[in-house]
Amino acid sequence: MTTPFPFTAVVGQDDLRLALLLNAVSPAVGGVLVRGEKGTAKSTAVRALSALLPEVAVVPGCRFSCDPSAPDPACPDGPHETGGGAARPARMVELPVGASEDRLVGALDIERALAEGVKAFEPGLLADAHRGILYVDEVNLLHDHLVDLLLDAAAMGASYVEREGVSVRHAARFLLVGTMNPEEGELRPQLLDRFGLTVEVAASREPDQRVEVVRRRLAYDDDPAAFAARWADEEAAVRARIVAARELLPSVRLGDGALRQIAATCAAFEVDGMRADIVMARTATALAAWAGRTDVLAEDVRQAALLALPHRRRRNPFDAPGLDEDKLDETLEEFGGDDDPDTDPDGPDGGGGQPPAEGPEGPESPEGGGDAEAPAEAGEAGEAEQPAGAGSGERSPVGAGEPFRTKVLSVPGIGEGAAGRRSRARTEHGRTTGARRPGGALTKLHLAATVRAAAPHQRARGRSGPGLVVRRDDLRQATREGRESNLVLFVVDASGSMAARQRMSAVKGAVVSLLLDAYQRRDKVGLVTFRGSAADVALPPTSSVDAAAARLESLPTGGRTPLAAGLLKAHDVLRVERLRDPARRALVVVVTDGRATGGPEPVALASRAARLFAAEGVASVVVDCESGPVRLGLAGRLAGELGGSAVTLDELRADSIAGLVRDVQGTSRRAA
Repeated sequence: MTTPFPFTAVVGQDDLRLALLLNAVSPAVGGVLVRGEKGTAKSTAVRALSALLPEVAVVPGCRFSCDPSAPDPACPDGPHETGGGAARPARMVELPVGASEDRLVGALDIERALAEGVKAFEPGLLADAHRGILYVDEVNLLHDHLVDLLLDAAAMGASYVEREGVSVRHAARFLLVGTMNPEEGELRPQLLDRFGLTVEVAASREPDQRVEVVRRRLAYDDDPAAFAARWADEEAAVRARIVAARELLPSVRLGDGALRQIAATCAAFEVDGMRADIVMARTATALAAWAGRTDVLAEDVRQAALLALPHRRRRNPFDAPGLDEDKLDETLEEFGGDDDPDTDPDGPDGGGGQPPAEGPEGPESPEGGGDAEAPAEAGEAGEAEQPAGAGSGERSPVGAGEPFRTKVLSVPGIGEGAAGRRSRARTEHGRTTGARRPGGALTKLHLAATVRAAAPHQRARGRSGPGLVVRRDDLRQATREGRESNLVLFVVDASGSMAARQRMSAVKGAVVSLLLDAYQRRDKVGLVTFRGSAADVALPPTSSVDAAAARLESLPTGGRTPLAAGLLKAHDVLRVERLRDPARRALVVVVTDGRATGGPEPVALASRAARLFAAEGVASVVVDCESGPVRLGLAGRLAGELGGSAVTLDELRADSIAGLVRDVQGTSRRAA
């Protein structure tokens, strides 16, 4: 068995370690979401926490880890008698991003259920994680329906499996920890809110701390057992403190003054619902127990707010999580009491202070990740996006106009890509449209089709009673139709013909609106811009729509209109993306007035480039940005050559009277 990196040997990352320890003291806090760049000890700290949790007593032979002092009366392996039991270490169960629903919640043997009338249930990861830790690395990449199941189980403390009238329930109480890199896409706000606490982690820029990270990591890699032995005393001390805090927790008093501060803070920061108030109350209570106190103080409320509120203040995916600490202090002072004793915020856990404005000055990852190169800022991206030959007519970037709700643009036909909310697709979830023989394990039974397949053979099989004799060959898998996510590739004209400030602001507002729509529909997005004499991939296809919005915001304009170059660059992006993700269908959104200038025969070149998309059946739509009383109709002509459709900025709005929801039309209709 691999020796885990010691929790107490992680350098810095005070807020991350404190949030994990508070959940170890009180799992009712609701888990932790850890956000941060790669190589910042996220996974290392989570995996190390399991070694600090106290052992749990379980009923021998129970697959669901029932507590022998209070066994679950509805346990599928029960009923169990009270008393006895055996101790085992608390488990840490990892949920892979590509896991199936059956792997998460468990699977019923439908064949035995129909033929023998027995509930043959194979437990899933939720059962394995009961009374332990369930860890989801890259939780933002997990399919939405799996995240919903996961968070519902965490909130209810139980998992329910319902299949064709067969029902199984078992306890599933665990410490939920998710890690994610925001560069790879965000969680939906509804899912963010289900995590009790969130911490932001970043690599230290202090050379001394980075040196210590490397030194400890190398020592661990050379001899994990010896390195862990050097930290055994510190690990034992933290383990004992967790046990003591758990025993003290029921005695901690949350007074009316602290409750008023909690309520006032949540109201002042305009968080939605009441979950934030409850999480703050539980977190403040756990903080007091962790400090060895029986009273919740103002400092506990303050720290609880810093951990529980930043991610609940987001209103759209482009809002960065954060909290105005000056406003927080003013609110606490206005509604606080007289007691504000000075205490040492640096306990044996090594920290728990306020998250610094630019990320903790904690460690780089003991895993040795430590990429010292920070992600490009918006301003840097803007400089990188300037193609050669932009010309002296370049103008400074303008801000985006007010976003709006857009019409649904979808890819025609039926795909089989990743689950999402845009285009029709064959999926595991959705409405039932037919039945087929299962190619592997049966996951979604089509009961009527199964009965029809078995019925003609009942006499030959010697049926004598009321039950139906069902064989494996009779089983039918339900085929379902739902929605998939797509790759939405924006091709944005940033030339001089688009450079009027009011006009470009409206164009950017429209693209931001489409990005918001892509975020809600779980799409990947990419951004190609063209101006001057060349085109540039401003953002390769990614799930991070906020990165696309940042690149768009810093986009300068000016120069000629190399429309052909923009289309050819988009074609290259799609070609590469098909190799990486062949099941994901693309939707190309060209934002232009249709003009083509610069170079020999620019119009003819643009026409030939557009016909490449039509020949390959790529779904496309042209957002016509032409304005003024005289319109040349160039964008509409481009849409025809692309094999797609054109929509004006006004028609793009969902509340426009120009028409109903419009599907992208084109030669890709043959995919239906």
